[in-house]
Amino acid sequence: MIKAIHTRVKGRARYKVDQLYLSPLLQRYLERSLANKPEIFYVSANPLTSNVLVCFEPKKSWKKIGLLIQQTIKDYQKITSLSTSKKLSKSLINQQLAVDNDKKQQIDNWHLMTTDKIIDRLNTSKRKGLSHEDVIVNLSKYGSNVLSEVPTRSSAKIFIEQFKSLPVALLVTAAGIAIITGGVIDAVVIMGVVGLNAVIGYMTESQSARIIQSLKNWEQILTWVIREGEQVEIPAENVVMGDILFLKPGSYIPADSRLIEADNLSVDESALTGESIPSTKTTAPLSCENIPLADRVNMVYKGTLVTSGQGLAVVVATGQFTEMGKIQQLVNEAVSIDTPLERQLDQVGGQLVLMGMGICSLVFGLGVLRGYSLLRMMQSSISLAVAAVPEGLPTIATTTLTLGIREMRKNNVLVRSLSAVEALGSVQTICLDKTGTITENKMLVVEISTTTQKIRVGEDNIHPYRKDELLRLIHISVLCNESEVSQQPNGEYVVTGSPTENALIHLAISAGVDVIQLRQKYELLETNLRTENRNVMSTIHDTENHRKLIAVKGNPAEMISICQWWMKNGEVVPLTPKDRQGMVRENERLAQKALRVLGVAYSYIDDDNIDDDNSNNHEANLIWLGLVGMTDPIRRGAKKLIGEFHQAGIDTVMMTGDQSSTAYAIAKELELSRTGELEVLDATNLQNLTPEALTAVSDKVNVFARISPSNKLQIVQAFQAAGKVVAMTGDGINDAPAMRAAQVGVAMGKGGTDVAREVADIVLEDDRLETMIIAVSRGRTIYNNIRKSVHFLLATNLSEIMVMTTAIGAGLGEPLNAIQLLWLNLVSDIFPGLSLAMEAPEPDVLSQPPRNPDEPIIKNSDFGRIMFESGTISVSTLAAYSYALLRYGVGAQASTVACMTLTTAQLLHTISCRSEHHSIFSRDKLPVNPYLNAAMMGSFGMQLLVTVIPPLRNLLKITPIGLMDGAVVVAGGLVPFLVNEGTKKSPVLS
Repeated sequence: MIKAIHTRVKGRARYKVDQLYLSPLLQRYLERSLANKPEIFYVSANPLTSNVLVCFEPKKSWKKIGLLIQQTIKDYQKITSLSTSKKLSKSLINQQLAVDNDKKQQIDNWHLMTTDKIIDRLNTSKRKGLSHEDVIVNLSKYGSNVLSEVPTRSSAKIFIEQFKSLPVALLVTAAGIAIITGGVIDAVVIMGVVGLNAVIGYMTESQSARIIQSLKNWEQILTWVIREGEQVEIPAENVVMGDILFLKPGSYIPADSRLIEADNLSVDESALTGESIPSTKTTAPLSCENIPLADRVNMVYKGTLVTSGQGLAVVVATGQFTEMGKIQQLVNEAVSIDTPLERQLDQVGGQLVLMGMGICSLVFGLGVLRGYSLLRMMQSSISLAVAAVPEGLPTIATTTLTLGIREMRKNNVLVRSLSAVEALGSVQTICLDKTGTITENKMLVVEISTTTQKIRVGEDNIHPYRKDELLRLIHISVLCNESEVSQQPNGEYVVTGSPTENALIHLAISAGVDVIQLRQKYELLETNLRTENRNVMSTIHDTENHRKLIAVKGNPAEMISICQWWMKNGEVVPLTPKDRQGMVRENERLAQKALRVLGVAYSYIDDDNIDDDNSNNHEANLIWLGLVGMTDPIRRGAKKLIGEFHQAGIDTVMMTGDQSSTAYAIAKELELSRTGELEVLDATNLQNLTPEALTAVSDKVNVFARISPSNKLQIVQAFQAAGKVVAMTGDGINDAPAMRAAQVGVAMGKGGTDVAREVADIVLEDDRLETMIIAVSRGRTIYNNIRKSVHFLLATNLSEIMVMTTAIGAGLGEPLNAIQLLWLNLVSDIFPGLSLAMEAPEPDVLSQPPRNPDEPIIKNSDFGRIMFESGTISVSTLAAYSYALLRYGVGAQASTVACMTLTTAQLLHTISCRSEHHSIFSRDKLPVNPYLNAAMMGSFGMQLLVTVIPPLRNLLKITPIGLMDGAVVVAGGLVPFLVNEGTKKSPVLS
């Protein structure tokens, strides 16, 4: 199998493999399997030349490496011999490679290990990083640092799915039988309608998919690493295990890494954990093995962002082995389920199939008993089967949803699939991710407490120049701050830094403080950052009188303990124990409101008192100024939106990675519970619940706190198990699995992650959560309008069946031939049905509770009304046909009268189907529907053209009619319309 050795040197050899064996699949298997061997560093196989280049430990013999290659090829042959199917063989190979990968990139508890042990284990160096040779080996062994793409539907799959419905299947079957029996024209007409529906659905869904795909961030992400002792910037996909990452503010973290140095390092992990406040990082090993991701303070994870400080971290996992990669696997494993409308239309389609088969059998038998030929009755039976299935139903449903998508697009709402709009309209429970969805994922100062004032920012006017304590507090917050501030030519400020420090700068700007001039006046001399044992930051600034200003902010409890004075009414007075107790109570008051609280203080020192070796002496004898409370603000309109959801009968549930107290405070402010009683379930309690128990308690819980991505998936599935139609909103990758599993996943388009957008059914392009209520309204309206259209189609098609069955059974001949039935369905079904689908929303559409998803689109109570309406149309048409039989006898003239009468009655019936209870005799008039007027005029016009254009007249076998016949046709159409409108108020019939 290995024919020759072309080259061999110490630790390096090139082998020649029989070209019959070295296929692309074997190439991949060889490279991945051999690279997993500890004695082999590098493998490269070329299917074109059949060469295999191997780099291995010098102490190993090239002959033993050759034997390894032979054994690997034998293993490959064993796997492929398990099945003659290429597809199965490839699947088995991939499974084997997946097992190998699991072995290669072992998942360890890196947060429990010391930094020295990790560096030694990964064969790297803290100062020099990896060598170029090590990088090549690791890149070949583990692959690129990329995640697998979220599976998306191909264009072919989208198109094929347009044909996956029972009504369409029946139409296609009828077209095939029509061709066999000689009805080529009938088959062409039927397939024309099926093709029109498929094209409309394909164009709409593929366009929506392209729009959402265009939101993906295609810009290459770069990151800084240390390699061979130098800092270099490389693409994130080229990061490998053992790389040393250099972290600084604004750095994107490209892979899961263990921190080996951390200098005031804070990381925004909201996209992964849901925590709105950046996590402060340390380097010491942890002691608890099963500690949550959010509490692994010595680790940083792929997809997160450095907000402040700097550090070094060694990469311990890349690609699919990162925490983000694990979530990606959950996304791929989550299965989407059918929406209510899809199930309802399938149910109606099944009923129509059974009805069509029964009618065909009945009419065929009656015709044969009456003496008609078998071929003729076969053609008539096929025509009736087609009449039993409204050809316009798939087109109307698809087009109605398409129009809903276009309406949503006007409101910056992108819809991935046609059924998503309808599904959102039937949602009973909406699960709202807090960070970035309910809140804005940025910090904002909301309350200031000085020694003499309590100010609610946004509600109370801030006049810092009237109160010395307030002015100094704002000044100190600006000076003791790492955020960078610049001003554009138009006067607008640009602030770059952590959300917390940015919030303090924005507070000063809104209060009228010139922050740039202030910093120029007090030159920064020294910065003392927070440490693991000291949650306080201080800065030293030069002043005009050659004294040094010490600006300090940090944890209120620590600040209170080191302050000896406080400023009150512009005077500095000593702090008493009673004063300290009051400050502690004020801190607790703000903390109970789920605010992040910072204490602010200052002092002056002389140059002689500065000790460069001990920065802590600068923070003694401080003067207390007050407390600053800040929060991740709730999005504007979120509370109103929650109320609108409740009015619409929809339960709202919040999911967050925050602590229970924070989550409770936000939920209370939002009035999240419809009953007013809030129930919070913490993730620690969630772990102890079985799936059945979680389903049982899900209806009682409004807030789920401290939850992980897999918890979110569990919660969504619990609601679904309870029979709920669930929508899940989110913006981070941690929301993606739950969004995929929910009937409707809603993602933020501007601030959300690519993964969230890719799995979502609906994307809010401008991140405005309140546009969801528009989608709910549109979804309910679409369902109601489709229901009106289906009602109309069933009533009119049933009237055709009644007319044909009654006439053939009574021996009156065939009132309509096969092509007339098909033409009638095209003229009186599609365009009038579409016009009903474009009815305006009903005024109380958002005051009604969500419909029962198990309720059929046509309820049992509706069939009585449909039968009555069909009966009046049928009786009137048969009466007109009987008049024509008496006057002209069986033939084209009588058939023409029946056809024109039935068409007129069906078109007028469109008006009756606009409302179940409102009629033309009602005092209040329905809003004008210009589409309905245009559809009726167009359909009447097409029917008149048939009577005056000879080729069409000959095709349909229609003859001209006189005034008397015209009067009968008009009367035959008006009578059932007036009867049906006049009986709408009847409690028995409506």
